[in-house]
Amino acid sequence: MRKRVLVVEDEPDVARLLDFHLRGAGFDVIVVGTVAAALARARADEPTVVLLDVMLPDGDGFAVCKALRAEPATAGVGVVMLTARAEADDRITGLEVGADDYVVKPFVVREVVLRVTALANRLGERASPAPEQPLQLGPLHVDPIDHAVTCAGAPLALRPLEYKLLVTLAAAPGRVFSREELLAAVWDIHGNVNTRTVDVHVRRLRQSLGDAADWVETVHGFGYRAKKE
Repeated sequence: MRKRVLVVEDEPDVARLLDFHLRGAGFDVIVVGTVAAALARARADEPTVVLLDVMLPDGDGFAVCKALRAEPATAGVGVVMLTARAEADDRITGLEVGADDYVVKPFVVREVVLRVTALANRLGERASPAPEQPLQLGPLHVDPIDHAVTCAGAPLALRPLEYKLLVTLAAAPGRVFSREELLAAVWDIHGNVNTRTVDVHVRRLRQSLGDAADWVETVHGFGYRAKKE
């Protein structure tokens, strides 16, 4: 089954360029240019990834991303922000509202296609890095068959990257993972990169864990670990 990308871009030349290259990479592509159309098509067409411009005629992409994450039907979609706003605060805002990746204009179209492809593949993975046996971390139970997580028997709604982050930590309670190790294990990103991504996603994971949030611990100056009972 071909994966679908929703391109939200109001510059026609940029939209056509992305449409052409994403189709060439094997995606079905839908192109819209407004906030209203983006939300309507995301609900109706169930894209795998939304490639989302920040500055749109009737609003901004941050609001779109936040709205997608708030609705159960679209909460699991991948989101790549695509924008001319290169300030660090904007990138952090994008991640905090739920974006999975952030690409700054002007961009190399091949890089955008590779990022979209990598995100689509991560979202589609069902086995890695899941363990063969269920995991128990305090009140948290991870079922690797169904990719289900419960807290004291109550189901939790985790996004794919949050699930992979939890499994990576919970598989080795007490072990401290550096941000670079987590980027490699969860995102398959290697080398000298901005590790703020890890901090933002750990914060989102803790929010999703609710009362069990303190089972993911910060080790200041080093990274993160799952609490060892």
